[in-house]
Amino acid sequence: MPSYTAPTKDMQFVLHEVLNVTKTGIPGYDELERDFTEAVLEAAGKVASEVLAPLNVVGDTQGCVLENGVVHTPAGFDAAFAAMKEGGWTALDLDPEYGGQGMAYVMGTAVGEIFVSANMAFNMYQGLTHGAYAAIHVHGTDAQKRTYLPKMVSCDWTGTMNLTEPHAGTDLGMMRTKAEPQADGSYKITGQKIFISAGEHDLTENIIHLVLAKAPGGGEGTKGISLFIVPKFLVNDDGSLGARNAVSVGSIEEKMGIHGNSTCVMNYDGATGWLLGDLHKGMRAMFTMMNEARLGVGLQGYAVAEAAYQNAVIYARDRLQGRAVTGTENPSGPADPLIVHPDIRRNLMDQKSFLEGARAFTFWAAHLIDRSHRADDAEAEGLVSLLTPVLKGFLTDKGFETAVNAQQVYGGHGYIEEWGMSQFVRDARIAMIYEGANGVQALDLVGRKLAQDGGKHVMAFFDLVKDFIKENDSNAALKEGFLDPLKAASKDLQAAGMFFMKNGMKDPNAALAGSYDFMHLFGHVCLGLMWARMAKAAQEALDGGTSDTSFYEAKIATGRYYMARQLPMTATHLARINSGAAPVMALSADQF
Repeated sequence: MPSYTAPTKDMQFVLHEVLNVTKTGIPGYDELERDFTEAVLEAAGKVASEVLAPLNVVGDTQGCVLENGVVHTPAGFDAAFAAMKEGGWTALDLDPEYGGQGMAYVMGTAVGEIFVSANMAFNMYQGLTHGAYAAIHVHGTDAQKRTYLPKMVSCDWTGTMNLTEPHAGTDLGMMRTKAEPQADGSYKITGQKIFISAGEHDLTENIIHLVLAKAPGGGEGTKGISLFIVPKFLVNDDGSLGARNAVSVGSIEEKMGIHGNSTCVMNYDGATGWLLGDLHKGMRAMFTMMNEARLGVGLQGYAVAEAAYQNAVIYARDRLQGRAVTGTENPSGPADPLIVHPDIRRNLMDQKSFLEGARAFTFWAAHLIDRSHRADDAEAEGLVSLLTPVLKGFLTDKGFETAVNAQQVYGGHGYIEEWGMSQFVRDARIAMIYEGANGVQALDLVGRKLAQDGGKHVMAFFDLVKDFIKENDSNAALKEGFLDPLKAASKDLQAAGMFFMKNGMKDPNAALAGSYDFMHLFGHVCLGLMWARMAKAAQEALDGGTSDTSFYEAKIATGRYYMARQLPMTATHLARINSGAAPVMALSADQF
């Protein structure tokens, strides 16, 4: 069975030596002292390794079972969920007014990585609740907040998001679910939703569904969509549970992965719901949840790959195969371990350099969210809005690739279920699809985010990179291995942006045909910036006489690998973008 150990040391490095969280001036960050964050992360790591990780394969093999309208989760999930609630993990970064602990979002992100790595399918039950909580917290009335949020913070009730319909996925304007207004101010919701994660289960006494539907008078397309709170059980005025609502699960989807999470077809047959936010403005309210979810899915992309990588390293150290080309390194054994071979090292370095860069990128984005919310920083909000499709699309694409690379280390054993690598690959695959497929993320990035607010946010990103390079230009330890490659990659990103500006209006297909490459180009520059910042922090630790030279030397060597072997991909992506739409659109539809 695969194992998992939370990478708390690396997390502490990012929090305290790269982000310098206690010195940022963000309200509440002064509480994030090293001892405090270490205690939280170590405790989360213990829950992950002792409670959640052993259930990962159980959830995969048993899956969820639908019987008489009730979904039964895999054995052990209920006890684990109770332990999560009792430990306060579901309330970590939520509002104290409703029972939350009020910690920074960056801490919720770090703990979230640990739990996802240990058991992605299990963590989705509370993860989706977090997103539904956020939508109600921002857009709900005071009465709605009092009714639902305390129970959702404690996860006595869980939450869902209901968007997709059989005929309407990304194109939500095609949805058919209807909301009929009632005399008492409620609505009757009728329609069917599919792919609803945690739509029905036996872990909690109530499930609060957030459902997109069309109310009369809203017009065509997405402009006519509203968002509604539709509880599984109606809630009485005193907070107790009342009658069962007219919402039921039609079936459980048979999926490639995340078997431990119940992905349901949900039927609404005149179910009672209440408007959340403004009438016909449901997309605005839903995107409060969607944007958080997309950051969470980006995290899932690399967090599952982290678990796969850890096990690949163990296997590479233990598995004896062949001899090192430079001479025997295990003379007492029949062969040398896999890890002596250069191609295995290449594979593992690809994984390690991506994962550590992805962690820093994600924590930095979480810090920007905290800066936006806690310090009312509009620039931080604009920057994280720009980066959201990059985080979601790039990290999940590369996360899946990393999980496959980890599986490859095992050779034939990686294809055998008993080793557990197959599950990591299958689980990681969904992150590229849900919460907006990655092609849609790329279109959003190029079609909306680049020009947002007159392009000020992408220009702010370019300035951020330029300023870092300029401030450290005299640092000889950084210049050749980090600053020069970062400068070249940033120029590639700027050149791609100029291509879209020159060609996008007269030939929109030219921009859209290059959008996916642009998303990856942007992602590489972001990780290049993170690696340059990490290398600077590591070098400062070494210059300061740290006793842990191995950790910091490994950090710099891993960063040099990324800058030399991965960051040059920006030139390839730019060349593809510059080829325009012609190669992509050359065939007619009937020639495929």
